[in-house]
Amino acid sequence: MPEGDTVWQAARRLHEALAGEVLIRSDFRVPKYATVDLTGRRVLSTVPRGKHLLTRFEGGLTLHTHLRMEGAWKVYGAGERWRGGPGHQIRVILGTDHRTAVGYRLQVLELLRTTEEERVVGHLGPDLLGPDWDPERALANLRTDPARPLGEALLDQRNLAGIGNIYKSELCFLLGATPWLPVGALPADRAEKLPGLAHRLLAANRDRPVRQTTGLRHQDLFVYGRAPRPCLRCRTPVRVADQGDGTQDRPTYWCPTCQTGPAPAPDAPQRWRERHRRTPM
Repeated sequence: MPEGDTVWQAARRLHEALAGEVLIRSDFRVPKYATVDLTGRRVLSTVPRGKHLLTRFEGGLTLHTHLRMEGAWKVYGAGERWRGGPGHQIRVILGTDHRTAVGYRLQVLELLRTTEEERVVGHLGPDLLGPDWDPERALANLRTDPARPLGEALLDQRNLAGIGNIYKSELCFLLGATPWLPVGALPADRAEKLPGLAHRLLAANRDRPVRQTTGLRHQDLFVYGRAPRPCLRCRTPVRVADQGDGTQDRPTYWCPTCQTGPAPAPDAPQRWRERHRRTPM
């Protein structure tokens, strides 16, 4: 799934392209909304909420979308060729006199009353890039299940909203803890730093075209995607293994020297590589 900074950028593109404009084209290409026509309505705003996007229209309607693994919103100028994918992958088109926003491969697309937005985002924890960001509440949420592995707790959007698999791995590295370390075993001083560190990383990257966590030239990330290359700090080969409940495993990267705590058996990274070699991404 996309990281919170990616969703924040998508919301900004949609807002800048559509907000304040009247729709002259409205095309929903999903059966549930095939007869919906929003032409003539003014777009009020698009705002991010964690990894969710809320596009609001006059008349009290909101389009709720989520990119999941493969979704994307593309914005095109008048006469510009669409390049987001084949036509059968388009789920919705919103057009004004000057811009057209096209939603590709959106696995979540829901039209609801604006007054009902809490129904789809009310379960989320504090948004790392939102006006409701509350580091103390985020930390309290993480600590509610002290036996839960840190990496899984960070991905749970009910604890804090916006962290994806990349930031999960990078945060654990910066905290010096493996993603399998129980939340309750994380030293108190590092736990207290966690929410602020997560916030700073996402805030620093929301305006960048390329995500960067290291502060180093030509080395954007500490561990994510780097296995089996050497750790940037200690030169130990970075490892990768799945983490999850068996239904939504995520490739997880860590340095076995710089990060302390439990980790999978040494053959786990090989199982991950073999499975994904057989199944094209």
